[in-house]
Amino acid sequence: MKYLKFTLLIALMTVCSTQCFAEKKFSAYAVGFYNLENLFDTIHDAGKNDYEYLPTASGKWNTMKYTSKLANMSRVLSEMGTDLLKGVGCAMIGVTEIENDNVLTDLCNQEPLKERGYNFIHIEGPDRRGIDCALLYNPKFFTPERAVLHPYVPELAKDSGYVTRGFLTITGSLAGEHVGVVINHWPSRFATGYYRDLAGKQVRVVKDSLLKADPDIKIFIMGDMNDDPFCDSMAKHLGARQELKDVEDGGLWNPWWNILAKEGRGTLLYDGSWNLFDQIVMNSNLLNRDGRNDFSTLKYYKHNVFSRDYLFQTDGKYKGSPLRTKAGGAWLNGYSDHLPVVVYLLKEQK
Repeated sequence: MKYLKFTLLIALMTVCSTQCFAEKKFSAYAVGFYNLENLFDTIHDAGKNDYEYLPTASGKWNTMKYTSKLANMSRVLSEMGTDLLKGVGCAMIGVTEIENDNVLTDLCNQEPLKERGYNFIHIEGPDRRGIDCALLYNPKFFTPERAVLHPYVPELAKDSGYVTRGFLTITGSLAGEHVGVVINHWPSRFATGYYRDLAGKQVRVVKDSLLKADPDIKIFIMGDMNDDPFCDSMAKHLGARQELKDVEDGGLWNPWWNILAKEGRGTLLYDGSWNLFDQIVMNSNLLNRDGRNDFSTLKYYKHNVFSRDYLFQTDGKYKGSPLRTKAGGAWLNGYSDHLPVVVYLLKEQK
């Protein structure tokens, strides 16, 4: 109960400065996404190409480096959402590039996360390297009900042997409301845009099936899409709109589009330019599309790219880039080549 009271206090401090929120009380919740960039343990998993992350590899991935990686990841994950919800953090966080249940167990046992009681949901996927998607969640705020891994299905006969991460879909209860979370890690930039376009089409089908089962469900589609918000995979095939006013009933809004297009900020830096591959897209049931501030049910409030000074390289050729765990064969004891993203939600207390 103390977490809920604290959540209410922070929400009130944030929103009650405006007249439209006067004399109302709210609960606030944070939902995040973070690409953990190769969270591998030091043990070989049969059938997986994880040899780069073994003590016998050239980079000598060992217990010390793995333990440090866990500590670094847990620091970021525990601080996500605390810009608004200090001491509380995110109700749930989608993550990618995790190897197995073992690394998730070790991660949740890191003190910043263990203290809050984080659990995880993971379904082993077909990726040959062994990297999967998962959901971390705080059971004080989110109660899962069902989880399924929808496979990525190649469309062409010549691609029948192509395998990659599926779409981890979880339904449950957040703030007493039915929500769905679809966690993605779409085909990399080594593949052409066609493969990500196909992912966008398939996730749209997943979204539509969730809405068919419950027209009132509130859906978060999150992940490392390996495309920017304006790319065809996101804008055309998934159908995530740039502007709130253009979202149709049952449609999707991508709040990160203007972060990149108008503010020039992103989540990963390549050749001196920012991309914003890490996104959390929301369906119309989470949105105030008419300009009102109606939080009688759970609704979107604000979003940000999570940023801390320690997440960036401070010198050298790649100064200003996200500080990676390793690069060019050298261990940097960093975090990830991606920055996390967070959305905040409000719900009025009756």
